[in-house]
Amino acid sequence: MAAAGEVRIAGRVALEGGDRHVHAARRLRQAFPMLEFVPRAAASTALPLVRLVEDKSLAEGAFVLTVRPGDNAEITIAGGPFSGVIYGAEELIARARVADGAVLVPAGERRAAPGLAYRTFWTWDHSTNWELSQVGHQEIGVFNPYGKPPSGFLGDYTRLVDFASRNRIPSVVIYGFLRDTHGGIDAAKELCRYATERGVRIVPGIAIGSYGGVYWEGDHPYNLSTWLKKNPQHAATMEKGVGFQIADLDFPLNFPRSDYTMTACPSAPETMDWMEEAVSWLAETFEIGGVNIESGDYGVCGCARCVARRNNEAEAARRVDDHGDSWSHTDMAANFPRLYRAAKAKRPDAWIYSEMQWDNLFDPVAHEAQRQLPQGALYQHTTNRTFWKRLQNELTRADVERLPTQPNVLRCQFACQWNGDRRTERYAFNGRVFADMNKFCADVGMQGLTVWGEPSPYHATVELSYLAFARFGYEPTLTWDRFMAEDAAPLLGGQAAAERFVAVAEELDANIELPVERLRTLQGEAREASRQNDDEASRRWLSLEDQIARRAYMGR
Repeated sequence: MAAAGEVRIAGRVALEGGDRHVHAARRLRQAFPMLEFVPRAAASTALPLVRLVEDKSLAEGAFVLTVRPGDNAEITIAGGPFSGVIYGAEELIARARVADGAVLVPAGERRAAPGLAYRTFWTWDHSTNWELSQVGHQEIGVFNPYGKPPSGFLGDYTRLVDFASRNRIPSVVIYGFLRDTHGGIDAAKELCRYATERGVRIVPGIAIGSYGGVYWEGDHPYNLSTWLKKNPQHAATMEKGVGFQIADLDFPLNFPRSDYTMTACPSAPETMDWMEEAVSWLAETFEIGGVNIESGDYGVCGCARCVARRNNEAEAARRVDDHGDSWSHTDMAANFPRLYRAAKAKRPDAWIYSEMQWDNLFDPVAHEAQRQLPQGALYQHTTNRTFWKRLQNELTRADVERLPTQPNVLRCQFACQWNGDRRTERYAFNGRVFADMNKFCADVGMQGLTVWGEPSPYHATVELSYLAFARFGYEPTLTWDRFMAEDAAPLLGGQAAAERFVAVAEELDANIELPVERLRTLQGEAREASRQNDDEASRRWLSLEDQIARRAYMGR
């Protein structure tokens, strides 16, 4: 029975716009199987109506959900381009309740728009593990072969896309987007089709003259190794061995030499002609939502042309720091604009990220190079954990407004496998960090946040971290208490259970070693919580129990 202020819908329902908004219509049918949705053209005017409408006056990802009572109830989901109607459909599903074979929805209007426009998962193909029932999982690395079955790429990323679509995460960066070993062009096309239908932008990651080119691995004209073997005269003359070390990571990184580490000279006109042609092909061939472009971060070319081009006061000053020889802002300033234009010519609405590299947002030297970069690209400033602490103390809205690049986003290069002690933070509870970073970005005028999205949300600590990223990115004014009550509590058996889950996870994260007796106590607590809950809440507690049990087994 409908409560006061609710609209009751049962039986046959007319659906308008389902042919255009295929996934929104699919989600309504999945969520409400007791209703029979029929196209409006074939329906009686006496039926209740659900309308799916794009409204280009709304921002991407914004929506207006209107529920009007009456003899013929009417629900309108008006959404901004690309994803707004899908987000509105998910909102309707979340707000509705089912009783006695009918769907009951609160009457009135609900408006929502993203607080941060650009909310992105960053991934490598080889270490993105969302399909758990297959071999070949990896957890770290940048020059890794792909060890999963060929179907693994779509198996992982379709699940990731489903999660992103339901939780208002609009884009996914993929390094290793194109590999022969996981399906090459056909698999990449299918992933783009699948993601676009669900309102998620696929954003291939590339680097200027490095990182495999546009086609990361395979016998293809736009694979860097393939091209350099035919054009060896354009290879870079690296100033040092490939690689770097991150200060916030408690073990050395490994950069084995292979075809993956081949690098082309960015000063050679032929290299950039080839890169521009490849980016144009990428944007034309695939239904991508953008491109993430960097200069490469494992060394620079030391040929005479590159040295002459970088022979300026700004570049010289920058190169005295710890990372000065790992990348060049001059390289990026000279070459990014033409790649930006090539992608935009084929995909005018594409999000083109320019990676500004790491821990240098206050660096005036970097700003000099940035003045040559086009307005409208998304300028991504990466931060490790130590630098994040500095940002919190020093960065202001005025600083961001003065940056020569606009708009700007932050990328979190911690709360993942790339920082921390021997455990890293890949499976840690990172929810508070992501909440704080979203709020901070909104406060200082950054327009987005990028975090790593590789491990599966099967791990409840990861799931809650992702949900915090999604919720606080869309609504940066959200409070932690509301997040715990609205998002965490229903997943873990109630408010008190959710707070205890987070407390246990944070105790584990804070201590690289704990007495076995303490671990056994926490393990028993998690086991008991799993017994007291339904299947899904129980599974989440069991995933925490497994983390604890592994540590107890290792004796620390």
